Amino acid sequence: MTWQWQLTSPLDLTHEVEMYDVDLYDTYKPQFDYLKKSHILVVCYISVGTWENWRPDAHSFPNSTLGKPLSKWPGERWLDIRSPDVKRIISQRIELARRRGCDGIEPDNIDAYENDNGFGLTANDQLQYNIWLSVEAHSRNLSIGLKNDPNQAAKLEKYFDWALTESCMKYKECDLFKPFIQNNKAVFHVEYVRNRSRGKRVKQMDPHTHLQLHLVKYVAVQPLAKM
Repeated sequence: MTWQWQLTSPLDLTHEVEMYDVDLYDTYKPQFDYLKKSHILVVCYISVGTWENWRPDAHSFPNSTLGKPLSKWPGERWLDIRSPDVKRIISQRIELARRRGCDGIEPDNIDAYENDNGFGLTANDQLQYNIWLSVEAHSRNLSIGLKNDPNQAAKLEKYFDWALTESCMKYKECDLFKPFIQNNKAVFHVEYVRNRSRGKRVKQMDPHTHLQLHLVKYVAVQPLAKM
C-alpha cells in the first residue's frame, strides 16, 4: 500500500497514494471530501495520551487529569488515562473522526507508562487503556493502528488492525512488530532523516523489507493556533 503521512498544514493533496494519514482537526471538509471522492483511505491522527493546549476541546479536561509536560513538545502534558473524564473526551474525539469521514485512527502517545508522566502509570494501565481504545474505534467501524508502544506490540496485536512505528531501525525495535506481519497486518514504518541522500542510504540498508517505509525529513513541529 502506498501512503502519505502529513500532520501539518496546508495539506498537500498531490500525492498519488492509496492512503493519507492526516490530523483530525487540521484537515477540513473540502479536503476530506476530495480524498473520499478519490477513493483514498483516510486515517486521522488523534493524540489520546496527551493534553494539547491548542485543541478546541482542551478546556474540557479537568486540571486533575493533566500530568507532567512533554519536554520536547511545548503545550502538551500527559493525561491520566485511568480517568473516566479522559475516556469520555477521547471517546468524543473518536466519534468526531467517524463523523468527519475517517476510515481509521492513528492514536498517538499511547506509551505514557514509559515516560515521566506524573501519575505513576503502569504497563497494565497502558495495556487496558489501549485495549479500550480499540473497542471504541471498532464500535464505530473505524480501523485503529498501534502507534509505537513496541514493548506491548505482541500483547496488543490481536486488538489492532495495523501498526505505525517511528524510528524502529534507530532504536532496534522493528522485530517487536513482527506479530503484526505474521498475522498479515500492515506495519507502516517511519524513519526521520535530515537530508535526501541520508534517506536513500537508510532505505537501502533497511533489512525489514516487509515494512512500509516512509522517510521523513526532520522538521520541528510547533503547536498550531487554536481553531
